[in-house]
Amino acid sequence: MRYATMTACAALVLAYVSGPAAAQGAKPLRKCAPDAVVSGTVCMDRYEASVWRVPDPRGANKKLVKKLQQGKAKAADLVAGGAIQLGVANDDYAPCSDSGQNCLDDIYAASLPGVKPSAHLTWFQAQAACDNAAKRLPSNAEWQAAVTGTPDPGPDNGTTDCKTTGQDTTLTGSRSACVSTRGAFDMVGNLYEWVADWVPRSTTCGAWSAEVSPTGDQQCLAGAATTGEPGALRRGGSIGYGASAGPLAIAADTPSLANSGIGFRCAR
Repeated sequence: MRYATMTACAALVLAYVSGPAAAQGAKPLRKCAPDAVVSGTVCMDRYEASVWRVPDPRGANKKLVKKLQQGKAKAADLVAGGAIQLGVANDDYAPCSDSGQNCLDDIYAASLPGVKPSAHLTWFQAQAACDNAAKRLPSNAEWQAAVTGTPDPGPDNGTTDCKTTGQDTTLTGSRSACVSTRGAFDMVGNLYEWVADWVPRSTTCGAWSAEVSPTGDQQCLAGAATTGEPGALRRGGSIGYGASAGPLAIAADTPSLANSGIGFRCAR
């Protein structure tokens, strides 16, 4: 009985550390939808998400929603269907609320090149937008695997480097050197990205070792709060972070936080 219990516990630990795909013995993927890249057992969105309100998603735009869910919709398809991009300049997601209520069949996440990535949304709204598009937020481990190979930023040359300076985000995929080995763009800089995991909310920042992060990527997971909301992880850094953005940049903020510096990308 004791052995069986220990075996069950070990299986749970494996599932927690490695994720559901590893716990089930899933094999690496060979192909993903056009809007995503292969990263191990996961299809990671190629671009930071843009969020769209699609009118009449169960009626006139039923086929458009299907294309979105298959990763085949283009910006022109969305515009032709009367969809409106949200979160470009402000929080205009209502009636989809900060808590994720009233979001079903309302807001949809898309992975598109050449558009402004959407921001100003909470973790709950990001998760809902992914869910409506038949996707999900990636786990922290999945995000870390997909970012591998993205340059750890130095000075931003304003054209090809990861967007880590200035006052405004750049169009998705427009920084040609800001791409991971897997082919995912803008995982460093532009917008911080929500991921699925929650941890105790941090109250201060620590530091990575110089061997792991020579440029000093942000690490704000110290001083765990004992009251209030938990911490939802965000990754990669954003504009204005300079060298503290990077493949290891990480912070834990309240999942109800929404501002101009946080966006997301989805996974399947």
